[in-house]
Amino acid sequence: MGLLTNTLPFPSAPGRHLRRRPPHSRPGRIFCSNCFPATKFKRAYTSVMIVPTGIGASIGGFAGDALPVARALASVVDCLISHPNVLNAAMLYWPMPNVLYVEGHALDRFAEGLWALKPVHQNKVGLVLDAAMEDELRIHQLQVVDATRASLGLPVVEYIVTDAPLQSFLPMALLTLSSVNAIAVVARFPDDDIQDVDDYRQGMGIDVLAGVEAIISHLVVKEFQIPCAHAPALSPLPLSKSLCPKSAAEEIGYTFLPCVLAGLSNAPQYIVKSSGSLEMGCILASDVDSVILPADACGGDGVLAFAKYQQNKPLIITVEENETVLHDTPDKFGIEAVKVSNYWEAIGVIAAHKAGIDPISLRRNRISNIQRTPAIPFNGYAVSSARSSVD
Repeated sequence: MGLLTNTLPFPSAPGRHLRRRPPHSRPGRIFCSNCFPATKFKRAYTSVMIVPTGIGASIGGFAGDALPVARALASVVDCLISHPNVLNAAMLYWPMPNVLYVEGHALDRFAEGLWALKPVHQNKVGLVLDAAMEDELRIHQLQVVDATRASLGLPVVEYIVTDAPLQSFLPMALLTLSSVNAIAVVARFPDDDIQDVDDYRQGMGIDVLAGVEAIISHLVVKEFQIPCAHAPALSPLPLSKSLCPKSAAEEIGYTFLPCVLAGLSNAPQYIVKSSGSLEMGCILASDVDSVILPADACGGDGVLAFAKYQQNKPLIITVEENETVLHDTPDKFGIEAVKVSNYWEAIGVIAAHKAGIDPISLRRNRISNIQRTPAIPFNGYAVSSARSSVD
């Protein structure tokens, strides 16, 4: 803050003068309340953003098109936990220091209270390349890895090529990567049906590869309890003059590895809670304050686990505009949720919740008169409203 000093005389009554402040005197300081951190006396506000993979989500079902939502949300909360389907954008990514990159299987186990998240400064990342990949595709992958190491300083320390097609030899291949604590997997996928590809590039339909990619990363995380993410290896597609912006990130280069390597480089480690006492600094499911997801995708293990908490239950926010091919609404599962039309509203609800404000109070005529709760029986006897004669 600047210092306010009286250096000029102010108008005064006739015959009277205001004395100048002596040059050696120290003026008082004026502080604004915003000089103090808003969270100085509060714990960090943590939110989880979920857009399930391979369900045709209108936002988040393409090439990183939910990333702008994550960026906006990260600017409001203290800590955002999300997964690769939200944070990956092929050759594009956006570093956010308060965002935790958590694989989907690990996110479900975290929500169930079985695993904790331990933030790190850096992971040593290993790369697994599918033996089914053509030499030219493999060279492209390795050149991109070297680019991330040289230009971004990412700690990708080694790679292996499987001895056979990756689908059947993945666990055995990973056993040879003993010096790493995060895994990036690149598998060769068959080139899709041209109609499916055209639909996806036009911003329609479902990402048919996403579900298979999720299975690969789930397998690694379940087996080894370390961060993992997957990038497909595909033949270059022919140039299209009409391309939906939601799919355009996949047209930039020959590989989708950059976002995966960037995310894994500082993804939190997974701590199995049954393995012993948790270290300081671990994040637990009970630390989560809010969960945001599509309105018709509420049937996943993670959101069902969050919804069952009796204590420290997070605020669950469902977004109607983000439509999917599912019909798993919160009402179908008996989930108490705040239903909003779009992510604009969702972020406003989270901002109010973080500030300790009932989000409903921001709506017109939504607060009704407070109601009296009947007295709760104590030890089988009704509690009298009259005070006892003996204190």
